[in-house]
Amino acid sequence: MSAIHPKITEVLTHTFKVPVAEIRPDSTMDSLEMDSLAVAEFAVLIREAMGGDGDFDELSKDATLAAITRYIDATAGSGAPLGGEAPTSNAR
Repeated sequence: MSAIHPKITEVLTHTFKVPVAEIRPDSTMDSLEMDSLAVAEFAVLIREAMGGDGDFDELSKDATLAAITRYIDATAGSGAPLGGEAPTSNAR
């Protein structure tokens, strides 16, 4: 299990009131009924939890929590992706 997973769960449950039962690896921000503003706030909170590393400003509403977790794990401590791109969206 990723070290960031408990923080993701905490942010989603406490800040956004997402039921724990809905937080699964295949859940997307969209499936958790988080709008664009909530996704942006989530990105800020996760960046702060990591100590400021990572670029989460363009998180996609259709990125799975598993993909977001992998990205965070890859960027932890480096500030840059080690194994791929951030789960972003080109949709506007």
